[in-house]
Amino acid sequence: MVSKFAVIIPAAGQSSRFGGGTRKKPFVDLKGRPVWVRTAEVFAGMDEVVQTILCVSPEDIEGFKLKFAANLAFMEIEIVEGGKTRAESVENGLARVTDDVDYVAVHDAARPLIVKKWVREVFEAAEKSGAAIPAVPLSSTIKRVDASAITETVDRTGLYAAQTPQVFAKQVLLDAYAKRQGYEATDEAELVERSGHPVTIVNGWAMNLKITTQDDFKMAEALIDALPPEKSLGALHPFSDERFL
Repeated sequence: MVSKFAVIIPAAGQSSRFGGGTRKKPFVDLKGRPVWVRTAEVFAGMDEVVQTILCVSPEDIEGFKLKFAANLAFMEIEIVEGGKTRAESVENGLARVTDDVDYVAVHDAARPLIVKKWVREVFEAAEKSGAAIPAVPLSSTIKRVDASAITETVDRTGLYAAQTPQVFAKQVLLDAYAKRQGYEATDEAELVERSGHPVTIVNGWAMNLKITTQDDFKMAEALIDALPPEKSLGALHPFSDERFL
């Protein structure tokens, strides 16, 4: 039997480190399409993904639905009210996952440099172990700093930088959130680790960067055309692309 996946995309952050005016980073145009559209269309175009949930800040929902009505309808995306933290947003999204879903993936709205082939690698790992995330080994020398002075050079052996999508058997993630008790994890894998379930690592991809600052955005602009080619949903739609910008 083919597994069914739901994807939760948190996009409710305040983008405080992004700068560049009042527009939040998932809504900024990245070479012709908003960041969140580039992110969501990868998952919406996968047959095994039966549900795509986007978490949006309460103050943004009304305007977001008006501006992006065509995108939301075409990609069959559900909007869920985001929380004050990432964990709260994902928990709100998790509550909307349908009963027929086997696995839940969580992917940052601000990681648009992703392709289906990479996503499926994590999906397949999660099907084997119940919990899997992509991560890349740290290659730079790591320094611990107090104020502006180095206090320690940290041994980077075994240290990895976590990425998304992070994918879990639905019940594994539900159990982890049931044990959260207000704990604010920085990602879902941390909650699953705390619940006692091991999390498998899949070799991540250097291009799968998270847009946090303006420099990250410039890097994404430079790299977007270097991704392995895939047909975009916009190109497949019978109406003009302008309907979906």
